[in-house]
Amino acid sequence: MSNLHPGLILIIAGLIAAVLPKNLRKFAVVGGPLLALAATLSLEVGALWAIPFINGMELHLIDLDKMGWMFALIFSLMAVMGGFYVSHSESWMECMAAMMYAGSILGVVLCGDWMTMIFFWELGAATSLFLIWCNNTPASRKAGFRYLLVHMTGGNLLLAGVFLLVSGGDFFIHSLTGMSGAAYWLILLGVGINAAVVPLHAWITDAYPEATVAGSVFMGAFTTKMAAFCMIRLFSGSEIMIYLGVFMALYASCFVIIENDMRRLLSFHIVGQIGFIVAGLGVGNALGINGAAAHAFTNVLFKSLLFMAVGAIIYTTGIRKINELGGMYKKLPLVTLFFFIAAFSISGVPFFTGFVSKSVIMTGAAEAGLLWVEMCLKIASIATFVSITLKMGYFIFFGEDNDKVVVQRKVPLGMYIAMGIDAVLCILFGVFPELLYNMLPMEMEYHVFTVDHFMAYIQLLGVSMIPFMMYLDHMKPHSELSLDFDWFYRKPFKKLIYSISSLVCATRLALGEACLAVYDGFNKLSAHPLQFIGLLPREMDSDNGVVPEGYTPDHYRANIGEAMIITMTAFVLAVVLIAVL
Repeated sequence: MSNLHPGLILIIAGLIAAVLPKNLRKFAVVGGPLLALAATLSLEVGALWAIPFINGMELHLIDLDKMGWMFALIFSLMAVMGGFYVSHSESWMECMAAMMYAGSILGVVLCGDWMTMIFFWELGAATSLFLIWCNNTPASRKAGFRYLLVHMTGGNLLLAGVFLLVSGGDFFIHSLTGMSGAAYWLILLGVGINAAVVPLHAWITDAYPEATVAGSVFMGAFTTKMAAFCMIRLFSGSEIMIYLGVFMALYASCFVIIENDMRRLLSFHIVGQIGFIVAGLGVGNALGINGAAAHAFTNVLFKSLLFMAVGAIIYTTGIRKINELGGMYKKLPLVTLFFFIAAFSISGVPFFTGFVSKSVIMTGAAEAGLLWVEMCLKIASIATFVSITLKMGYFIFFGEDNDKVVVQRKVPLGMYIAMGIDAVLCILFGVFPELLYNMLPMEMEYHVFTVDHFMAYIQLLGVSMIPFMMYLDHMKPHSELSLDFDWFYRKPFKKLIYSISSLVCATRLALGEACLAVYDGFNKLSAHPLQFIGLLPREMDSDNGVVPEGYTPDHYRANIGEAMIITMTAFVLAVVLIAVL
C-alpha cells in the first residue's frame, strides 16, 4: 500500500517529540499532525492495508468505508488543532502522550478487524492516562488512578467480547445489531464505558477537570467521539440505544445547570451531547444514523473549542470556578469571541455547526414517529443554551468584574492559532452544511435551512432566555459539592478495598510471625541437633548459656563417619530416583 497510516504517523511523532529538545519539540507536535492530515486526505474510500497474522489470518490496519473516512478526517483536523494548542508545553511526556493518544484513536477508526481495534483501543487508554497525571497534582494523581481502573474494566470487557467473537471465527468488525449473547453485551458495556453512557459516565467528570489544560482538550475531543463512532458502526438500530441516549441527554441537563467548575460542566455536556448521538443511532433510519455521525463530527469541533477557551482562561488566571471570574471579555477579548462561537455551535444557533447536526437527529426521530424523543432532545437543547451560552457566557465574560482576577501570563500564540482554526470550521460547516452532509454514510435528502427549522430554533432559544433573565440572581453557581452516580460505587468500593487490604495485611503479619517462629526453631535445631533427638541433656540451653556439669564437647560431638554415611546414602538414593524417572 502506497499510502501512509495517519495514526502511525502521529504515534511516531509522539515518540520523536519525547526525545527532541524543548525548542524543537513544537515542530514534531505540529508537523506530525499536518503530515497525518495529508495522509488522511490521500486515502480513498475502500482503501485496504492488510498484513499477515497467525493461523492464516490478516490484520486490517486500514479498511476504509465512507463513515471511517469522515471520522478519520475530523480526528486528523483535531490532531492539527491540538498540536498547535499543546506546542507551548514544556513537558515532553504531555506532548508524547497527546500525539500517541490521537494516533491510537485514528487507529481504531481506520481498522477493520477486532484484534487491531482492541490494540489501538488499549493504547489510547494508556496514553490518555498520562494527560491526567502530567498535571502533577494530588487530585490529578487520584483521578488518574480511578480513570485507569475504569478503563481497565472497560477494556477487559471489550476484550472478553472480542475473544468470544474471534474464537468463533468472527474476525472482522461488523454490526452487532440483532445479535444476542455474552459477546454482544460485553462489547456494549466496554464501548459504553468509553462513550460515558449513564450510569457508567462518572469517570469523565472526575478525570477531565484534573487533566492538563491541553490534555482536557484532547480527551474532550477524542475518547467519547471514538466510542460514538464504534457505537454507530456496531449498534445502529438497537432500540435500547434510544432510551439510553435520551436518558443521557436529560440526566446531564440537570447537572450542567448547577455545576460551577468550568471543565466539569463541559464534561457533563459531553455526556449530554453523546446522548444525542446515541439516541440518533438508536432511531436507526437514514436521518437518525446520519444525524448521529454528523453530530459526532461537529461535537469534536465545538467541544474542543469550548475546552480550548476555558483552558486559556485557566492557563492565564489559574482559576477554574465560574463564580470566581467576571468581566473576562475586557482581559481576553479573542478568547471571548472563540468561546461564544463554540457556545452558539453547541446550542444549535442557526449558521453554526450544532444547528446542522442536531436538527437531523430530531427530524429523524420525528419521521420515525418518536415524537417523545424529539421533545426530550429539545428540552436538553434548552439546558445546553442556558448553561453554556447564558450562564457561562454571562458570569465568566460579562458578569461583575472581579478585581482579584489577574492575567498572570499571556495566551500562547499556538493556543490562538488552534482556537482560530476551530472557530472557522465551526462557522464553515454551519454556513455550508453540504460539506458535512456529503460525507455522511447514508444517502439522504435533507434541507436544514427551512423556515420551520429556523423558527423552531429561534423560538426554542428565545423562550429559554426568559427564565434565565427572570432568575438571574439565582443562576450564579456556588462552590458546593455535587454528587453523581459514582458515589454509589466509590464509597462501597473504598470500604471493600480497605477491608481486603486489612485482611491481606493481617494475613501477612500472621504468616510472618509463623515463619519467624519456624525460623527460630530451625536455628535452635541446627545449633543442637543432638538435643532434638535426645542425645544432648535438656539442661543445656544455648539461649542462656547453661552447660551441664561434666560436659565435654568430645563426649557429645557426633562421629564424622555418621554424617558421611547419611550423605552418601542420600546421594545414592537421589541418583537411583533420577535414573528411574
